This record gives sequence, C-alpha cells and structure tokens, in this order.
Amino acid sequence: MRYITICIVLFFLSSCKTESEHLLTNKEDYDKYLASEPSQTTSKYFELWNSKIKPDSSQLMSFGIVGGEYDRYFKSTGDIQYLKKAEQVLKKAVDIAAIGKAGYYRALARNYISQHRFREAAQLADSARTINSGIDQTLGLMFDVNMELGNYDKAKTYLDSLKNMNDFAYLIRVSKWNDHKGDLDTTIRFMEKAKKKAEVAKSESLRLWSYTNLADYYGHAGRIKDSYEHYLKALELDPGNAYAKKGIAWIVFSYEKKAGEAMRILDSVTKNYKAPDYYLLKAEVADFMGDDLKSLSNFDTYFEMVQNPAYGDMYNTYNVSLYLDRTDQFDKALKLSRKEVGNRPTPESYSLLAYSHFKKGDKEKALEIVQEYIEGKTFEPAILLYAAEIYKATGQIEKAEAIKTELAEAIYELGPSSEGSIAKL
Repeated sequence: MRYITICIVLFFLSSCKTESEHLLTNKEDYDKYLASEPSQTTSKYFELWNSKIKPDSSQLMSFGIVGGEYDRYFKSTGDIQYLKKAEQVLKKAVDIAAIGKAGYYRALARNYISQHRFREAAQLADSARTINSGIDQTLGLMFDVNMELGNYDKAKTYLDSLKNMNDFAYLIRVSKWNDHKGDLDTTIRFMEKAKKKAEVAKSESLRLWSYTNLADYYGHAGRIKDSYEHYLKALELDPGNAYAKKGIAWIVFSYEKKAGEAMRILDSVTKNYKAPDYYLLKAEVADFMGDDLKSLSNFDTYFEMVQNPAYGDMYNTYNVSLYLDRTDQFDKALKLSRKEVGNRPTPESYSLLAYSHFKKGDKEKALEIVQEYIEGKTFEPAILLYAAEIYKATGQIEKAEAIKTELAEAIYELGPSSEGSIAKL
C-alpha cells in the first residue's frame, strides 16, 4: 500500500513538473497592459499642421507631417481609414513636391506596401531611384518591394549594394534575407545586432521594431521564453502595442494550451484595435475551446470587416485560406488565388493556387505548381503543409514524409489545430 502511495505521489510530482515546464507566462507580467485606453488619434501638433492644409494648399511640410501622423494612427489603432488618409496626403505631396520628391515617393510606396499594392509600390520606388537623393533609402525600399513580389535575385542584388554592418537598416534586411533562406540562426544573430544598434541609439521606434521582430524569430526557433521576454520589452515601451499582446496570446495558446487565457488577452486587444485578422485568431482559439458559437461570431466579424472596399487586396490570402479550409468555396478560392498570384507571385501565393486546384480535384495541376514554384523555394511551415498533402495524394510519399518530419517541429508556429493535419500525412 505504501509503495502504491509513493508511486502516486511521484506521478503527481512528475505531472506537475511537466506542466510547469510549459507554463512560462505569468498574468502579473502583462495584465497591467491589457486595460490600456484607446490610442490618441489627434494632438495639438497634428491639428496645427493639418490646419495648414487647404484644398489648394502647397504647404509641402504640412503634407509630410500629417501623412506621418496618419500612418502612426493606423499602426496604433489598426483602423484602415488612417492608412487611406495617409495615402491621400502623400499623393498630394508627390504631386506638388519640387524638393524632396524622392522622400515622398518612398513614403507613398511604403503606404502601398502596407496596403499590399506591391506593383504600384515598385513603380514609386523606381521613380524615387531616378532622383539622386536618399539613395541608400531607395535601395532599401527596392529590396523590400522585390522581396514582397518574389523577385528574390533582384532583392539580393539591392541588399548587396547596401552592405554596411554598422547600419540598422542593413542589418534588419540581411536578417530578413536569411529568414527567407531558412537560416534561422543567422537571422537571429543579425537581428540581435540590430537590436543593440537600436538600444545604443536610444530610438524608441527602432527598439520597438527590434523587440517585436526578434520575438517572432525566437518563437520560430523554439526559444519561447526569449520570445515572451521580448514581447514584454515591447510593451514596456508601448503599453498599447497590439502586436506584442497578440504575440503573448499566441504563446499562451499554442505553447501553453491555455485557450481561455489567450482569448481574454485577445478580447482586451480588440476592444480598441480594429484589424480583421485578430478576429480570425480569436475564431481559431474558440475552435480549440470547442466554443462553436464564439468561433462563428468571430468569423462573422472578420467577414463583415473585410467587406470594406478600403482593404482592397490586403486580406486576399486570409480569404483564400478560409475558402479552402473553412467554407469549402473552392471556385472562389481558385479565382482569388489566381488574382493574388498576379499581385504577388511568391511561394505563398502559388501554394494557395496549388491547393485550390487540389481541392477542386485537379491533383496533377496542383503538383505541377508545387514542383515549379514552391519546391526548394521556401521554408514556411504553412506552405509546406499544403505541399505535403499534394505530394501524398499524388504518390510522392518520400517527399511528403520528409516534410512531415520537418513539420513535427513547427507545431508551435502552426498552432495546436495543425497536429491532426500533420499526423495524417
């Protein structure tokens, strides 16, 4: 009897230890940030410069400052109206600028990148390049745009032309390049160098950018504790930062499997932050909780929000994925994925096109796309998961098995619901 009691105690202690190893977050770390007030979307500074803009205005400095403020409001609220207002102001600045025109081209191009209008952004970057001003900034923009368009050889050429290990802008781009190549250790090493540069410079915006991006990379590398600590660092700088809160919610959900707590965090974010994709994450968490009503409610909110024409093509990839995996609207998925390939011919876009053909029963076409546009060109787990399904269905068993082995280590990144899909490969 004593032996049985000892075994039970040891089992209990072992269970507690295993559970505690997967519980690295603490409500006390982040609760103080969840009650943040709505972001301010005006200021005396903004009103002063905005008042200088008239229908026939030529106050160039006003346009630049007001456009920058609108962009800042968009980032803090997620409200698409501010991104569109920034576009309007920057287009006017481009039209009237005689001096500093390259800078306005670049600013408008970045606005278009945020709107997923990548080809228009590329045209503006080309226009900026014809002006001999801010050359390195333009080359950095050319790298960014070509990465978004899947022109990786061109992007590498621009990156090489910028090489400067003492420059923050170069370090973050070479980090992104190595992430594209699948070299996560090198990605993190360069991003850590960029973080140190930002901290030495005492730049709040660069530090915030560094902390959130490094947190993402740490998560991909399975360094969850480091990821969590850097999201907290971001919140120390910006208590209202929705992206950092979303990152913590993902850790709580995907790593710790505490769906209810993750939902509490996300509910606090969506009170003030208005971006459609946050509701998709809430729907995924609700699915995991078995709360069908809450899941459906969040999907409905998402679909209602993206009906706003101001979003344009920003949520195409999300919509295609939903048509394929949630609503079984395969014709819609195929049509929209073709459009997205035209907008942005990257492995991600091609994976959606391939999977759309696959879901419609055209397995050979799906395989053809995978072999030509995806195989050996990406290391993104979500893309590889679609590819593995197509390989398996077309008899490419060894390739499917190889990907399955890789994906077993990417469950945190893909989310708890991916375990079943991976197991079926």
